[in-house]
Amino acid sequence: MYFKSTFFEDYQLQDKRVTLGRTITETDFVVHAGHTGDFFPHHMDAEWCATQPFKQRIAHGTMVFSIGIGLTASEINPEAMSKGYDKLRFVKPVFIGDTIHSAITIAEKGDSKRPAYGTVTEHVEIINQHGEVVLVCDHLLVVKKKVH
Repeated sequence: MYFKSTFFEDYQLQDKRVTLGRTITETDFVVHAGHTGDFFPHHMDAEWCATQPFKQRIAHGTMVFSIGIGLTASEINPEAMSKGYDKLRFVKPVFIGDTIHSAITIAEKGDSKRPAYGTVTEHVEIINQHGEVVLVCDHLLVVKKKVH
């Protein structure tokens, strides 16, 4: 992890970056359940899940989001602030042993309420080892302009 100043003008529409992968483990399930209190059987009960359509435990969507977004945090941009996430969707289930990575595309740029800043939308896709998108969302940023 390192610091890299990227100003509003430096973001180019359709620029894309891809992260390294991360394999999801049973420990991830247990730790996330402990952090969130979400001990639903869909995530924690292997025997019950064997009787369900997917036949195995399904990763918490919030865990896939947290890990997938965490993978994107390879550089610290002191010129940008996260405003949040929009359009979050869990597209496909993630299972123990799946490996996910994130693909980030600069989707939109616009004006901000404050003239010294602009807005940038990063479209995030979290993808499994089969190349299937498992989660999508838009990351909203407020980014300092070089000139205002």
